[in-house]
Amino acid sequence: MSKRKDRKKDGSGGSAVISVAGIAVPLLLRKLLTIAWAKVVGKEAPIDLTNPKVTFPEALGWAIVLAIIVETSRFAINAPARRRSALESATTESD
Repeated sequence: MSKRKDRKKDGSGGSAVISVAGIAVPLLLRKLLTIAWAKVVGKEAPIDLTNPKVTFPEALGWAIVLAIIVETSRFAINAPARRRSALESATTESD
């Protein structure tokens, strides 16, 4: 008798969705943050740092807000995929 190995899904569909979301969500968030910054601060977001009207505290504040929001979203998007991958590798090793 021959043994038949179970086929596992490779999850490429899920990883493609995560890849697209990992690119699209930060871009969308940056656009939304630019609009929100303009409404809250009353000026355009300091995107062009060569503009002499951009002050250092303003540029630093923008960088901090942008980094926190965008990196948190990237982590939230990728964390479930990393967890699933770790669980799959743990179950594979225990077999």
